[in-house]
Amino acid sequence: MTKSFLKLFAIYVLIPGVALLGGCRQGDSQVAASRGGTTGADLLPRTVKLVNSEARKLARTVSSPGTLAADEQATLSFKVAGRLSELKVDLGSRVSRGQVTGQLETNDFKVRLQQAEAALQQARVRLGLPALGEDDRIETENTALVRQARALLDEARLNLDRTSQLVQQGIQAKAELDRVESAFKVADSRYQDAVEEVRNRQAVLLQRRSELAIAKQQLAETTLFAPFEGAIRERRASIGEFLAAGAPVVTIVRLHPLRLRVELPERDARGIRQGQPVRVIVEGEDGEYSGRVARLSPAFQEQSRTLIVEAEVDNQNGRLRPGSFVKVEIETISTDDVVMVPSSAIVTFAGIQKVFTVKDGKAVEQNVVVGRRSGDWVVVDGLEASTPLVISPGNLAPGQPVKVEE
Repeated sequence: MTKSFLKLFAIYVLIPGVALLGGCRQGDSQVAASRGGTTGADLLPRTVKLVNSEARKLARTVSSPGTLAADEQATLSFKVAGRLSELKVDLGSRVSRGQVTGQLETNDFKVRLQQAEAALQQARVRLGLPALGEDDRIETENTALVRQARALLDEARLNLDRTSQLVQQGIQAKAELDRVESAFKVADSRYQDAVEEVRNRQAVLLQRRSELAIAKQQLAETTLFAPFEGAIRERRASIGEFLAAGAPVVTIVRLHPLRLRVELPERDARGIRQGQPVRVIVEGEDGEYSGRVARLSPAFQEQSRTLIVEAEVDNQNGRLRPGSFVKVEIETISTDDVVMVPSSAIVTFAGIQKVFTVKDGKAVEQNVVVGRRSGDWVVVDGLEASTPLVISPGNLAPGQPVKVEE
């Protein structure tokens, strides 16, 4: 009975086990065949480059929407009234500081300038000065009007002295002395009037000089200049139109740098300081723009509990436009040291991130957890700082021989 039991056991237990073991070996053979029948150690050596992971301080970033605005904006107008004869700019025109943008008709202003020049010459001549000249200084006693009055006064004084002596000697009557004294007083009054007339003419000369300066200034104001470098945002006048003083002609905006205005919640604004870097991302455009925090509001907005922050954004290439809606990222307080590696050193397979190191001349893979990104570097967890990593490992296999390139 024992022999029969052993035969049955061999038939029902051992034979299926051997068949199952054969099937497993056949499966392993098929897997090996699907991999080409090789492992990492069987592959040819590969030349790689290494870079060390680094311990860095990663800044916390605050994100918020914002609006770009022109740093300077001005509506240009003429200080004098006149007819617009020339407009040298239009919508979108780029202008430099001091460039002529518009011109009024100048005929009327030139005539007024000639009248002012003639009046000035007349005033100079009345004071005994040359008609043309810039020096308006005179000596009051040297003018013809005052010299004439002085001569009459001196003559009246001599007559008074002579008549007084003759009356004392009894040669002339007292009535003659009274007449001479009256003549002396009249001559003295005429002298005073002459001095005052000269001073009045000096004042008129100063007035004519001022009128000439005003006429020159009004002629100069017929030309409109750009106060700063920028571009024309709006054209508001046409050639041939009569413009009143102060009527808007064009609106100009400064394109560089731009002023970025953003309102940050109170919880995010605590770490904002002047000079912190700012990244600006425009929807629909590739790349980003850089700037710096320039101004901070001294107080929070009571209703919204936000802080107004303004930054200056570089726009030398002119690609950004004032009024654009952008996304703003501001780096605030730095964190503790974190381990960061180049993004090119990370390989993702089946949702798992890995990096490759080199040990004993062979590639060794190590799983990591990827965190925040800062430029071309990313934060990883599960790796120590200063660990040599393979750059751009590609299809590098674990255990594959490698040769490090210096």
